[in-house]
Amino acid sequence: MKDLLKSEVVRQDMENIYRRQLPIERLYGKVVLVTGATGMLASYLCYYLIWLNEAKCADIRILALVRSTEKCRFVFGTYVERDYFTICENNLVGPLAIEGSVDYIIHAASLAGPQYYKSYPVEVALPNAIGTYYLLEMAREKRVQGFLYFSTGDVYGKMPEGIGVFGEEQIGLLDPLAEHSCYGGSKRMGEIWCAAYVREYGIPVSMARIAHTYAPTMDVDKDPRVFASFMKCLLQGKDIVMFSDGTTKRPFCYVVDAIVGFLLILLKGRSGEAYNLANNNQFLSIGELAECLLELEPEKGLKVIRCQRARDDVYMENEQNHANCPSAEKLRALGWRCEYDVKRGFGQVLRYLREIN
Repeated sequence: MKDLLKSEVVRQDMENIYRRQLPIERLYGKVVLVTGATGMLASYLCYYLIWLNEAKCADIRILALVRSTEKCRFVFGTYVERDYFTICENNLVGPLAIEGSVDYIIHAASLAGPQYYKSYPVEVALPNAIGTYYLLEMAREKRVQGFLYFSTGDVYGKMPEGIGVFGEEQIGLLDPLAEHSCYGGSKRMGEIWCAAYVREYGIPVSMARIAHTYAPTMDVDKDPRVFASFMKCLLQGKDIVMFSDGTTKRPFCYVVDAIVGFLLILLKGRSGEAYNLANNNQFLSIGELAECLLELEPEKGLKVIRCQRARDDVYMENEQNHANCPSAEKLRALGWRCEYDVKRGFGQVLRYLREIN
């Protein structure tokens, strides 16, 4: 079984998170339930909890709620055998039976890939709309100290063109019948549940509206999102293929900065509040991102190739909010700062992928 903490990239990232000023000691000796623990972002967050246990004797008990025990063993390797690590196999479509206490819940389970929206809209919506309800019921029963809901910038729907930077209080139009809405709409419903449980039961719930975020744990073979596709091209020494005009702009955040944001929202965020998690300093067009990634290995002489996407491609590109950007000012008020630009962040990703391939 693999030992993820032997990766130089992972160790560097864990140490970077630890150097930030976070009240992380509040998690020491606690039980933390993470849903969707094998996902790209949640797995890196679990890596950090594991690192705290191994390097700092944090005594955090990790309950990793996943759909596949086999995948969980592959993602976390030898650490699934630790006494502090428990695998909970569950698909979040019914009440949860978790024995013992739970102090914190991080709900990250979601089929976030646009390739699923046409083919598996029910499976996309379930963990957000139904799973969130059952987790909140458990949070009420267990009297948790904190609950973090992984939401998304897609809850904004279509904002007015030219609005520029917008805050959490501004919400756009979202057509509930549109194919893409199985994700954004169900995430909205999850936020409604969270706010309702705060108001009626006083559950300490905060929400992270996550913009474009990337990590070494991205699946370059199966994830069709642009950043994963671009990294796959670099790994294979091929020109970057782009299936759009490349003008759409997105804020790109490296996972280390994101985890700092998640923990700030969980430990310092106000109950019932949503926080945009977006690296506004790296608000780049898709074309600009591609050119930046080519600079990671300029000696290879690769270039950007623009192609038209096949009509039968199941990937659904989000064409909304072409040049609008969610403001992270509210999260910055909690002390959040981003240290990684795309060259440094994707440089870490590329080094990690070279380590394991």
